[in-house]
Amino acid sequence: MAYTINKTDGTVVTTITDGTVDNTTSLQLFGKSYSGFGEGLNENLVKLLENAASTSAPAAPLRGELWFDTNTNQIKVYDGSSFKPTGGAKASSAQPTSPSTGDLWLDTDDDQVYAYTGTAWQLVGPVYTSGQTLSGWSIETLASAGGNKVVSSMYVGNTRVAILSKETFTPSASQTGFAEIKAGITLNSTLGAVFEGTNTQAAFVDVSSTTNSSASLIAGGNFLRTDAADTTTGGITVDADAGVTIGDAQELTISVSSNNVTIAQTSQDKDLSFTINDGGVTKTPLSFTGASGNIALTGDVTITGNLNISGEYNSTVSNISTYDDAFIKVNSGNSETDSGLIVETSDSGDARMFYDVSENYWAAGEGGTYSQVIRLSDAVADGNASKEKVLKTTAAGLVTVTNINLAAVGSAITTSDTASVAVPTIGQVATFGDQWGGSEKTVSTVAPTSGDGSDGDFWFVREA
Repeated sequence: MAYTINKTDGTVVTTITDGTVDNTTSLQLFGKSYSGFGEGLNENLVKLLENAASTSAPAAPLRGELWFDTNTNQIKVYDGSSFKPTGGAKASSAQPTSPSTGDLWLDTDDDQVYAYTGTAWQLVGPVYTSGQTLSGWSIETLASAGGNKVVSSMYVGNTRVAILSKETFTPSASQTGFAEIKAGITLNSTLGAVFEGTNTQAAFVDVSSTTNSSASLIAGGNFLRTDAADTTTGGITVDADAGVTIGDAQELTISVSSNNVTIAQTSQDKDLSFTINDGGVTKTPLSFTGASGNIALTGDVTITGNLNISGEYNSTVSNISTYDDAFIKVNSGNSETDSGLIVETSDSGDARMFYDVSENYWAAGEGGTYSQVIRLSDAVADGNASKEKVLKTTAAGLVTVTNINLAAVGSAITTSDTASVAVPTIGQVATFGDQWGGSEKTVSTVAPTSGDGSDGDFWFVREA
């Protein structure tokens, strides 16, 4: 009678004819009255003991069957389609050969666990080798007065470099380099640790130090501040035409346009002044008045070049202008033209004294009418020979003229007047002659008698 062999779930595996051996599975199954089944039965038991240990999988496995893969030294189970590792990691110093997806391997050299992805061994952890010691992020709990705080600590070579925290607190137990832990990342103070590389922004800059780490790593204290007065030992270059703006209302600007420099006081009607310290006293030698556009100079001014004035000179301090120079030269460098002094008057012509170039003499006048200013060399002693000239005396005090018209000078000249130098009229001369020699005499047609006068008297006899 044939045997029907069933699996645990009742499924028929095979039917064995009497006196035969069935090899449908990995084991030998014996039929009724099979002779010599003892060897095969024992081999079946050995296979079960060693889980069919071999370099190749059983040829006819059943689902749930175990196989010890001697290639990888792993127990594998048949899932109905292939043998899969049963779990656990292979511990060795070298990568296992012929791994299956999902296999685990403990690298005994570095104390690290890997998982096989189907194409490569992927590190599971830890991220550091045993030789590197604790390195990377580690989740820790630190005690504080406000309760336990969960933080993430960054280690390098078993040294804590930084702590990442969501809040600021002070650890209850001493943490080397971390007297206080700030919200965010706090660096180990004992290492002098800093952030290196490029940063798009920062909330604060530590200005407590001016010691530079190198020529390219500058301490925060060496940067110029915008919120406080500061000093720089180096020069400042503004490489832009917009230049520099100063003042809480941007009153002063220094700018450039087409290489021309402009210093501007931009506030309406406000002044621009330049001051100096003269012996401890602040003085303003130069100022520009915004309301009028005037320029004020205080103190002595030295000009080594030419002073060209297109407007007017006006002295508000004094009506008199004084000059230390012996001469004042005008019209210098120009072609010959009449030049001199103009005095503004109420009429339209003004008063002038100038050198007439065409006549080669000085002229003066006002209202557009000017005449020659006479020099001593222009006067003559002989008015008869040089008519229409100004007279002067000779060395002997003489003047020569053709005739003289005399005007009245007042009362008659008396013989007792020896001080007057007035020129008498003809009538005064006649009167004087009447008086000359004594008492006044009357002109008559008869000769005087002895009783009419004294010795020296003149008598003028007029014919009848």
